[in-house]
Amino acid sequence: MKNQLKALPDLSSEYLLSQKQIQEYQDKGHICVRGAASKEEMEAYRDVIYQRTLEHTEKLAPLSERDTYGKAFVQVMNLWEQSEDVKKFVMARRFAKIAADLLGVDGVRIYHDQALFKEPGGGHTPWHQDQTYWPIDTDKTITMWMPLVDVSDEMGSMSFASESHKRGYISKLGISDESHRTLGDYIEAEGLEKVTYGGMNAGDATFHYGWTLHSAPGNPTDRTREVMTIIYMADGTTVSEIDHEARENDLKQWMPGLKTGDKVNSPLNPLVYSKAK
Repeated sequence: MKNQLKALPDLSSEYLLSQKQIQEYQDKGHICVRGAASKEEMEAYRDVIYQRTLEHTEKLAPLSERDTYGKAFVQVMNLWEQSEDVKKFVMARRFAKIAADLLGVDGVRIYHDQALFKEPGGGHTPWHQDQTYWPIDTDKTITMWMPLVDVSDEMGSMSFASESHKRGYISKLGISDESHRTLGDYIEAEGLEKVTYGGMNAGDATFHYGWTLHSAPGNPTDRTREVMTIIYMADGTTVSEIDHEARENDLKQWMPGLKTGDKVNSPLNPLVYSKAK
């Protein structure tokens, strides 16, 4: 792992959530936390994340030649393994504690990170549940979705179906046109509230459960929507039954050497916050 030796802001200070925020998250399955990182912090980390992400985009097909999933975003995973600078961001105690507080757990581990860049003209992100892909036996999972640049209303942030996390495993459909139709129909039929947080500043963040249904619009602007995401799970989580190919692939990629029933503690799943420490 190459050390970039950059002087980057420390992200260990705490961001205090109110009990109202925590309860809102647990009731609705999503929340927007404003100012989780400052403008100055984001300016510093945006550069290193952006440069690392660009290194992976050269081999991509033109936008017009990609399928719905490919048009939704440029996706680069586990940048923390490739850069000590990005690792400081992904392993930040501040973000991990927010995740643990929202989940109501004493500690969290990393599942993996993802840079998600929606290019100018990029397509919509269909309705889906993240945890469809994850071979982990818990409902205590949470994704932080943080813009690296200011995101306007036009550029679009995510939409969530409130309380859908309480339904658990709704569908095995991956992110696709079919998932958008099927899950969109489900949301309407069940009368679930759809919430969009609108424009967000760099350093604001949404958090959502792994089972929370969510989607995002396309990007009609001439600017890339640059977002960094970090997925956390409660410490002590175990590997679930492997019931389809996507989960088998995730097990090999993100939890190497583990099998059903094992505690998730591979070298790729470090403990990033513990109340005991």
